[in-house]
Amino acid sequence: MALIRSVFQDELDSVSQSLVDLTSMVAESIDKATTAILTTDLKLAEEVIAADSNIDSLQHELESRIIDIMARQQPVASDLRALVTALRMSADLERMGDLSHHVAKIARLRHPGDAIPLELHPMFQSMGTAAQKIAHKTGVVISTRNTEMALEVERDDDEMDKLHRQLIGSILEPNWKHGVESAIDLTLLGRYYERFADHAVSVSRRVYFLVTGTYA
Repeated sequence: MALIRSVFQDELDSVSQSLVDLTSMVAESIDKATTAILTTDLKLAEEVIAADSNIDSLQHELESRIIDIMARQQPVASDLRALVTALRMSADLERMGDLSHHVAKIARLRHPGDAIPLELHPMFQSMGTAAQKIAHKTGVVISTRNTEMALEVERDDDEMDKLHRQLIGSILEPNWKHGVESAIDLTLLGRYYERFADHAVSVSRRVYFLVTGTYA
């Protein structure tokens, strides 16, 4: 029985590590996507777009593995909660990869032009930095199950929300001079970054629930 429990624990640890790997991948993805769109780097944008399939593959493989563990081990109580939570977290992380992919696609669409007006570059640089920081911190939350850090992720998201509101305010200024097409691109980009952070918050909240049995 002890051996069976040890094998099961190894499987749970492997699931957790795969989730951490996914957070590293999406953190790198949003970082590269931000660089691509700020520097009009088509090659880097294409790299982000292509790499999204790797994120999808890992998420799908992880999902299949979790379902297989549940079928074989028939876990109950906290073990079942951990696996169900992992399924939901993997879906959030996969979506974060999709959002990085969407940023890169706008960079590709507007190449060789600049999708972001020069005066808004610092704002998007800040959004990219915030997104990468949140993704990295989420990986630590998953690996350590640190509930205090899980709450920090939600507070970090407040900074992203603030930047998003500033962006919308800039687009709605009466003296906006970059046209409707640019306004649409920027609105979409802002939404992608904002949603990226929201999914990270969702993951961290799930870890908090897993550890405490209550929602943050």
